[in-house]
Amino acid sequence: MSKSSAHNAFLPPQALQAMQALGADLALARKRRKQSLREWAARMGVSVRTVQRMEQGDPGVGMGIYALALWLIGRSSALAQLALPELDMAALDQDIALALQRGQKRKAVA
Repeated sequence: MSKSSAHNAFLPPQALQAMQALGADLALARKRRKQSLREWAARMGVSVRTVQRMEQGDPGVGMGIYALALWLIGRSSALAQLALPELDMAALDQDIALALQRGQKRKAVA
């Protein structure tokens, strides 16, 4: 089993689809700039095959390669915003639920 298929087996379908969409968007960005796979591979210091795998959304490609591709298109700052705490709705929901539980316990004691 190849490294990338082992990774694919553990990814939820939504995560794999997001990786594939990101790869397709990076491929389109490269093509719109009229740059070849070979040019991007040289600029990124990787093989052409690695760029192809990235553009296919292969989760076996290192995150640093995706980050470098985002930098090539001037979008590397978007990475820092992906997991901003204030946008983590699941954690916010948990915080609210915990606060409500504390409030109910205080009412019960009073």
